[in-house]
Amino acid sequence: MALDLQMLGDKLKRYREQFQLSHQELSEATGISADVLSQFETGQREPTGDEILVLADFFRCDYRFFISNEKLAAFEQTETLFRMDGDQLSREDRWAIQEFLFLCECEEFLMQELHPAERTPFVFSKQGTFYKGHGESAAESLRRHLGYQPHAVNRDVFQDFRQIGLHVFRRSLENSNISGLFIKHPYAGKCVLVNDSEDPFRQRFTAAHEAGHAILDDDKDVVVSFARWDHSDLSEVRANTFASRFLMPQEFLRSLPAPGQWPADKVQEWCLKLMVNPEPLSYALKDADIISDTQRDAIRVMKVPQGLKPDAELPASLAPRSRERGKQLLKKGLSAAYAGLCLDAYDRGLISAGRMAEMLLVNHGELEETLEVFGGTRHHGD
Repeated sequence: MALDLQMLGDKLKRYREQFQLSHQELSEATGISADVLSQFETGQREPTGDEILVLADFFRCDYRFFISNEKLAAFEQTETLFRMDGDQLSREDRWAIQEFLFLCECEEFLMQELHPAERTPFVFSKQGTFYKGHGESAAESLRRHLGYQPHAVNRDVFQDFRQIGLHVFRRSLENSNISGLFIKHPYAGKCVLVNDSEDPFRQRFTAAHEAGHAILDDDKDVVVSFARWDHSDLSEVRANTFASRFLMPQEFLRSLPAPGQWPADKVQEWCLKLMVNPEPLSYALKDADIISDTQRDAIRVMKVPQGLKPDAELPASLAPRSRERGKQLLKKGLSAAYAGLCLDAYDRGLISAGRMAEMLLVNHGELEETLEVFGGTRHHGD
């Protein structure tokens, strides 16, 4: 079948424009001359196989995206996202989102190859038109699906959501007003990005909030959540309700001793046990009719010192140097869970050291140091 040069050129041009690149900038990044790139875009020149691979590698997408009609990349989703909220996203943020989607694709491939039967997909059917009720019911249903007792508190929610098939990655974004986003990837499925620029407890709540969108707004391809959101937006209210009920089950809250009389140190104690900040805890307690409006307002403004907040994805056993390196890797989206999949695939001979470095967003020279953080090593000779 002849290559459709017009289709390829249109995709290349639109991708380049999504990331606000000039022909010259793309040329410097790929080694393909600006004139040749322009000819590709207008359908006047057919790229070689190597040139297609170079472009696919640069845009972190499957090379078949450029030469077929298969929906193998989240191209349309990112185009929608950047059209809706492009003024909120710097060029660096756009690339961060593209790398996040690349990680989701890699994780989907690894899960299918390594652990196809380990995920337990969760489907929730909304009943009626009461949005807040959707969030409450979905949270309770998911907790049952995962085997949690009504009063149990789940600490590693990132793993909970990965277990049901969501791809959850933390990635630092320049725009601190964006808490997170949900994107439906044509190959990887439901993908959740959490802004790693926020504190660990806020990120945990955001992960649950975006999971709520993935479960309850699955008719949408893209949802962006802002720290300062429109409280009349029922979809956001629903996702917030889901997150609150999933992280802080009302059965547990009702067992707490006299929360309306808590001094600051007691608020801090329960925030650390629940791994939430005082503000969402105060609203959850009020929503359960356990405290008054005045008591809610008093708890809401209290603080938990940043240094006391544990990170569910950074093991306490890590040495200080590895812990700091782990924090930096999380900002790029690299969790221990994801790195573990990459290492497992490498040890089984499914991927090469070079492919593992690509999947970990590092060059070959940085691979050894990155693997040390996750307790892995490169085979001799690789």
